Amino acid sequence: MCGIFLSIARNGPVLPDQQIVDALLARGPDSYKVLHVTCSTDNAQKIYLTFISSVLALRGEQIQTQPLFDEASGSVFCWNGEAWKAGGTKVSGNDSIYVWDLLLQATRARRIDRDRRISEALTSIAGPFAFVLYDAPTSTVYYGRDRLGRRSLLVNQCDDGSLTLSSISALHQNTECWEVATDTVHSLSLKSANIVPGILPWLKVPPAINKNLLNGSPPAFPSASSIEGLLQHLRDALILRSMDIPDHSHGQMQPDSAKVAILFSGGLDCSLLARLVHDILPREEAVDLLNVAFENPRSMAAKVSSTGGAYELCPDRITGRSSFSEICQSCPERFWRFVAINVPYAEALAHKPSIISLMYPHNTEMDLSIAMALYFAARGKGEVSEHPYDVCSKAKSFVSNARVLLSGLGADELYAGYSRHAVAFSREGFRGLADELGLDFDRIGSRNLGRDDRVMSHWGKEIRYPYLDEDFVRFSLSLPVWEKCGFRAGKSVPKHYEALGTASKPEDLEPAKMLLRLAMWQLGMRRTAGERKRAIQFGARTAKMDVGKGRTKGTDILTSAG
Repeated sequence: MCGIFLSIARNGPVLPDQQIVDALLARGPDSYKVLHVTCSTDNAQKIYLTFISSVLALRGEQIQTQPLFDEASGSVFCWNGEAWKAGGTKVSGNDSIYVWDLLLQATRARRIDRDRRISEALTSIAGPFAFVLYDAPTSTVYYGRDRLGRRSLLVNQCDDGSLTLSSISALHQNTECWEVATDTVHSLSLKSANIVPGILPWLKVPPAINKNLLNGSPPAFPSASSIEGLLQHLRDALILRSMDIPDHSHGQMQPDSAKVAILFSGGLDCSLLARLVHDILPREEAVDLLNVAFENPRSMAAKVSSTGGAYELCPDRITGRSSFSEICQSCPERFWRFVAINVPYAEALAHKPSIISLMYPHNTEMDLSIAMALYFAARGKGEVSEHPYDVCSKAKSFVSNARVLLSGLGADELYAGYSRHAVAFSREGFRGLADELGLDFDRIGSRNLGRDDRVMSHWGKEIRYPYLDEDFVRFSLSLPVWEKCGFRAGKSVPKHYEALGTASKPEDLEPAKMLLRLAMWQLGMRRTAGERKRAIQFGARTAKMDVGKGRTKGTDILTSAG
């Protein structure tokens, strides 16, 4: 994980303000470097480029500082990402050097082939990334994000004519800011009097959801081969994201510190990740399960006067402790830490301006309620207890030092986990469900990922999404929709399920995400296999926290006062 900043200006170098500097340092605490470059246009005007990179070192044996500079050509590279594979081959060691070498080779091609070679190199990379590349011989800046948009990169157009590309943006009135689109690679030619934008197409067609229709009735359940395929692809994705994490934490990691933590509501998606991580990591490595709950004055639970009562009655705390108990029973050899992150209302209000600034340009009430939960969860500051249901007086203060966070994001979009998916099926059958799933997956980057990256990376943590692994996504999209879920014509879909899984046999499982539920059932965690879907803002109780606002909707735009 890194922080990227590039300014392009005609009147002299433009450095970021202190708010941006602090945000970049928070994202990348292991190194921070500034590099100034000057280029000339065809009419001999000067353009000043200022590159800044901060680094959170999670690959290789040494910290690789950035920006990377090529003495021979004068080219510059800033990389914020994880190249897990390139051309289908696993990338070992430091991936920023590997990708830099790929791009240097591409820029040495004939000018007529250069754009295609650059696009070819970037298209070959599997993993999340955002990047800025300055090709000095052609005075061209290339920049972009991976197709899913798993890393943040923002464009800021300033009133003075300067332009910046940055992982984070200051919330200023005199700046127009937007997220870099992920449908192409972008370029800026600096040769003429005016900066000339351009685009480079990705060289492979992205996988699309399988919309083939049935000839006849679907099987009662997804097939055993689909369950095995899901488990194998998810294990492979987790191996890449949880193994071989170096310790460059400057002594913060203690002998019992976890390298990996899981954003843990106790729901199906995150619990399946935890169960599979147990099969992958050495038994002596601890795993932190980060469970967040808020004191919400608009909730009846906040009126509970007993110590910790408001938090322990949050839906995600209840399911979190239940799933934690089951995972301890299923995997007793592992040292699991359930980190109960309790956020008082006053503390949430104190951090609210920072959260609004971090998530910008997203600016709705729903954005804030989701971002607030992720922000405090990623901080990892809470209480731990030795047993699943030890609370209050038996708990001890604790801060998770894990620098890698695993998220279950993507499972709902791929496997029909939202209530609107059940509605789509009830109205138009599998065709309507396939259309709704395709829409959800296509917009996951613009709706979630850039915002979440900015909010959680603020704590010097890297968020990783096993369900959005390219191979796992390709497998999941290739499945017919009836293999993913238990929706069937003539079978009623209950509007509400019990908070805790109560299914006594697979036929009783909730039909949403049935393939994931059957995989969890097969792994022996049958109570968790029956857990219902709950949006984080409702499970952690961050929705509608402001007592002074009256009735609000998730789509309401935040006011200037926040």
